[in-house]
Amino acid sequence: MKHTLSVLVQDESGVLSRISGLFARRGFNIDSLAVGPAEKYGISRITMSVQGDNRTVEQLIKQLYKLVNILNVQNVTHLPSVDRELMLIKINSNYKDRSFIIEIANIFKAKIVDISTTSMILEVTGDPGKIFAIQQLLNQYKITEIARTGKIVLVRESSIKIKNLRNTLDCFNNYYFN
Repeated sequence: MKHTLSVLVQDESGVLSRISGLFARRGFNIDSLAVGPAEKYGISRITMSVQGDNRTVEQLIKQLYKLVNILNVQNVTHLPSVDRELMLIKINSNYKDRSFIIEIANIFKAKIVDISTTSMILEVTGDPGKIFAIQQLLNQYKITEIARTGKIVLVRESSIKIKNLRNTLDCFNNYYFN
């Protein structure tokens, strides 16, 4: 099973190296990794996705806490959360296919960030399912390059189920912004 961990660390050199070394020594592969400044100066948030059963991931979390500079580790896999990823995707596009690619981009609310006579670059932001879905649709065209960020995640404070929250947010956005 894939687990998502959110780790708060002191922003000092070598922290990420020690974490990745711990994973390597335990034979774990990090599927996704994103690092950036957190809400307080001098603290970074590391979001990582790893494969493993619950018991193994719990052991890994205990090992993480033993490292210097680790402030908090949270397994957010089963918590209500918001997760996003960014993908840049370069596609060969001739004039015949360009309108189909633009239509797919519009459906997924992707942005065209570069265009030439032979290719296009799309920027797609969303949950990992959305990223996977647009990539699958664009596979019918010649994808020449892909760059993806790691998944980032924040735990929701509301206890509203995701389906109800989407409906509420849609109503809010329609009322205030349309």
